[in-house]
Amino acid sequence: MERSLEFPDLLRLIDERSTAFRAAVAAAPGLDAQVPTCPGWTLFDLVKHLGGGDRFWAAIVGAGPADAPPAEAAAARAALEVPREREALLAWLAASTQLLLSALHEAGPDAGCWAWWSALQTPRTSGGVARHRVQETAVHTYDAQLATGAPQPLPNEVALDGVEEFLFTCVASHSAWPHKPTAFDFHAAEGPSWRLTVDGDGARSTRIPAPTAATGQDSDEAGASVHGTASDLVLYLYDRIQADSLHVDGDAGLLDLLRAWEPEE
Repeated sequence: MERSLEFPDLLRLIDERSTAFRAAVAAAPGLDAQVPTCPGWTLFDLVKHLGGGDRFWAAIVGAGPADAPPAEAAAARAALEVPREREALLAWLAASTQLLLSALHEAGPDAGCWAWWSALQTPRTSGGVARHRVQETAVHTYDAQLATGAPQPLPNEVALDGVEEFLFTCVASHSAWPHKPTAFDFHAAEGPSWRLTVDGDGARSTRIPAPTAATGQDSDEAGASVHGTASDLVLYLYDRIQADSLHVDGDAGLLDLLRAWEPEE
């Protein structure tokens, strides 16, 4: 079974995806281009969001273990002012990413810090932050590329880790699933598969063997099974593309219930 990415790879991928994001913004006709996947946002808004997030998480990682983000970091994000000229804005974004990478590098993968997610499957550590920031940067790079009319699939290395990262970070919960217990299988065309189980004990995911004709393991246990490239699975999970871009076996209506679910954590 595939292993999660190592910490140095996560830092490299944050840098690579931020570079690709800046390239998309640099190629756009203007900063006022609309971002279809972020309704109401322009490219300028998207740059401000990503760079502000980099600075916010850099402060969180630097603060160490805490029950809430540093007050000064939250205040700085709320009052964020950024350059409006494109070259200066892109330089500010590059500096923002470097602040995040420096904080992560200094902390190392195992340092504790505040995080908004449940610690059920993703630790509240700098390593957990790095893994999630890879995906946020990658998905927003797709957003920026889409705004310029040239969207690209997420790189395989990013996307293959991204399915599991989303399930472990954004879905895992101790909150009870408010419907009949079920399971969702996600099968990447590149090979890996995952099962998300939801019931009265919450939601948790695990890696599973890929289905084969010999085993017939596309499984009666799953209420819905979703098949697609790893990139499309990640983009679907982040609500960038619809389920009709994928192949779904079983009860597709369960996916709507999953999208609408908001665990109380």
